[in-house]
Amino acid sequence: MYLKALTINGFKSFAKKGELQFSAPITGIVGPNGSGKSNVAESFRFVLGEQSVKSMRGRRGEDLIWGGSESVSRGNRASVEVVLDNSKRQFPLDFDEIRIERVVHRDGQNDYLLNGSPVRLKDVQELLASANIGSTGHHIISQGEADRILSASVRERREMIEDALGLKVYQLKKQEAERKLDKTRENIAHVESLRREAAPHLRYLEKQVQKIEKSLEVQKALRAAYVEYLRREDTYIAVHYDRLTAQRREPGAALEAVKKALAEAKATLREAEGSDSKSAEVVAAEERWRAASKERQGVLHELGKLEGQLSYVARRLEERARRVETGGPAIARSELERVVAAIEAQVTDAVGRDDLPALKRTLTDVVRKLRILLERAPSATDDLEAHERERGELERSIADLRNGMAKAEAAEAAAEAAYQTVRQNLETEAAGAREAEREVFRLVGEQRTLEAQVERIDRELEGLARDREEFKRELEEGVALLGRAVMQYYQVPLMVDGGEVSPEAMAAEDRNIQRTRRHELEKLKIRLEELGVGATDDTMREWQEAKERDEFLARELADLTSSVEKLSALITELSAELHEQFFAGIDKISVEFNTFFTLMFGGGEASLTRVEPKVRAKAEDEEEQLADDEPDENDVGIELNVKLPNKRVKGLEMLSGGERALTSIALIFAMSQVNPPPFIILDETDAALDEANSRRYGDLIEALAKKSQLILITHNRETMSRASILYGITMGSDGVSKLLSVRLEEALAVAK
Repeated sequence: MYLKALTINGFKSFAKKGELQFSAPITGIVGPNGSGKSNVAESFRFVLGEQSVKSMRGRRGEDLIWGGSESVSRGNRASVEVVLDNSKRQFPLDFDEIRIERVVHRDGQNDYLLNGSPVRLKDVQELLASANIGSTGHHIISQGEADRILSASVRERREMIEDALGLKVYQLKKQEAERKLDKTRENIAHVESLRREAAPHLRYLEKQVQKIEKSLEVQKALRAAYVEYLRREDTYIAVHYDRLTAQRREPGAALEAVKKALAEAKATLREAEGSDSKSAEVVAAEERWRAASKERQGVLHELGKLEGQLSYVARRLEERARRVETGGPAIARSELERVVAAIEAQVTDAVGRDDLPALKRTLTDVVRKLRILLERAPSATDDLEAHERERGELERSIADLRNGMAKAEAAEAAAEAAYQTVRQNLETEAAGAREAEREVFRLVGEQRTLEAQVERIDRELEGLARDREEFKRELEEGVALLGRAVMQYYQVPLMVDGGEVSPEAMAAEDRNIQRTRRHELEKLKIRLEELGVGATDDTMREWQEAKERDEFLARELADLTSSVEKLSALITELSAELHEQFFAGIDKISVEFNTFFTLMFGGGEASLTRVEPKVRAKAEDEEEQLADDEPDENDVGIELNVKLPNKRVKGLEMLSGGERALTSIALIFAMSQVNPPPFIILDETDAALDEANSRRYGDLIEALAKKSQLILITHNRETMSRASILYGITMGSDGVSKLLSVRLEEALAVAK
């Protein structure tokens, strides 16, 4: 059994939850009119994805929800769940049981659940299509719709037959492929538009990149030229600088020594040439000697005079002492003390100044004061102690004069020694003047030779210094043009004929060759400047990104084009498969239709005929005409041909109501026999049958139940007798449908 159970909750008149179990091949649902039997068939339509509310006898989604009554309030949602057996894996899911539930809310929102998980309607339709359960509802024939297949248009009838043949899977795949094809073509147009928009900028960037590539080639050549030029120039300057510095060291040191010796010789010569001044110096020394001698003699004279005065004072003291002893007149003590103090101050001042003339004047003054004192002696009386003190003062004065005498003698001796030294030097210099002049002439010649040699070396060094400055400027310009990598020139070996060039070979190279290299450098710099490429890295990065994006879009376009080809091939293949199976199915259904028609009417004939689409007569141009002349296989319709026994009725329009009902039932059963669906729901399709036809209808139902599970909604007793399980639908005063079930086999057993 494929259909196991149906649970209805809040759907239309089923306000409360009701569950129907389908455990028999034929299940009947009976009940009085208006009890809600047909709501069961509509609940099947609802849960299997029916989108037309009108086909479920409603206008809006909320019409499918229990609307309420006086005793039972209205519901906010309706749900229907169907349980399908998948033990034989008829459905492409790895579950033994499949539960499909659909919920509708008051706001019209619909939810779909598959085994409790939310899914899309598309997922439910694809799952059901795999088991020959299509959206046209050919397996659910509701009340009054038995005649639908007869009154349907040829195109609608084709869709119903395709559902019956199980071609819905192919249709869905084809529709999905066509949808993907349209989307892919839109993507192709979008990608092509993007490429067209980016193409001008990409072409501009390509031109810029071409310039940059040329610039890079020039930069590469310039870098190589710079490396060789800088390496050779640096090596040349360093080698020759070391050589010249070493060459200059010896003559430079010799020149400094010659200059020093020449200065000494010139000084000697100048001393010899300055003999007149030396003679004047001798005369001055002699005069200083004579002055010192005269000064010594003066001091000696004064000392003699002072000693004479001291002798005189001593004699006077002796006389005064005798007078004191004999009682003669004396000088007052206070007067004597005053004179002695004055003499002492004068002598001390003269001795301290170390001035012989002053000393002379002091001695003279001392003598004068002493004479004045002697002249006043008769008027004063000296005591012995005063005379002794006077003699002591004179003795000290004489001692001071003797110290001055020693100094005068020392000054005289020094002046005499200086005089003798100057005279001897003058005699020696006069002898060496001629030798100094010869030495000066020799040193001047040697100096000129060394200066010429050093000057030559210095000129070469100055040239190297200019080359070094030019080298630095060239290096700075190279760094500005090519970056700091140029500064690594010394790490790159110079190779010529497979061998590395030595520093000696670089230094010995002709400078004209290096000047030629410099000229080539300038030409390369001019070429690089003419290209005028700036922001190289940014442009290259932008071009690379634009190129990668264009290549990506090209790959996308190629993939999309390939997808179009594959999808077109798939659509062609699916169309061919549909075409083949459809026409094969038509033939089979036609045979079964004739069989069931003959059984239902006791004779006659019935068949299905394909109706080819008509070609449009006019088109605006030849190309459109050719396109219109190709018929679309989907436009192929199906017509029914019937011929009743013992009557001349051949068209459907001439059939009575009962005959139309039997014809439609025969076609439905025929369709079910070719590709049986898991279950078929028949809602009062036997209402128009009489008793004899009802028995035939019952026989056909039993035959059909061998291939499909049947749910019959009926009032016909004959039909009810063929069911194994009966569900009764009742409705009370509250307007709620209720379920009652009876298993006939068990009821018969109880009755017996």
